[in-house]
Amino acid sequence: MLMKLSSPSRNPVSHTTARNALIVNQLATPGLGSIIAGRWLAGLGQLALSVTGFVMIAVWFFKVIVQYYGLMFGEEQPRLSKMALLEAGAILFALSWFWSLVTSISLMREASRNSLESLESFETEHISPPVLDLSGKPPKQP
Repeated sequence: MLMKLSSPSRNPVSHTTARNALIVNQLATPGLGSIIAGRWLAGLGQLALSVTGFVMIAVWFFKVIVQYYGLMFGEEQPRLSKMALLEAGAILFALSWFWSLVTSISLMREASRNSLESLESFETEHISPPVLDLSGKPPKQP
């Protein structure tokens, strides 16, 4: 039995949701704010890139620390650590951060558009109060 995957309908993004997504994306974890705002595919991609980049940086750091530990307690000569792992991890993390910035800006624009649309619909649906005629004449009947 095949199941058809449908994209969930998105709720309109509010200014509060967009702002919170921007803060989380830029100051905490790239991708997490996008997921919170309902951008699942972009958020998971950003999160995967940022976690992969962080793990690569952590592995490089661990290798460097092991070398320094060997220097303190042994006669081992230091080897130049390869910077390729650090550079690749930093590039991946920077890409995820930039991608989450683009998504955050998109969310802020969408929130502004949604608030303008709701304001326009309110103005068109809003019925102005009747104007009072103080002339003393009875109102005209339609």
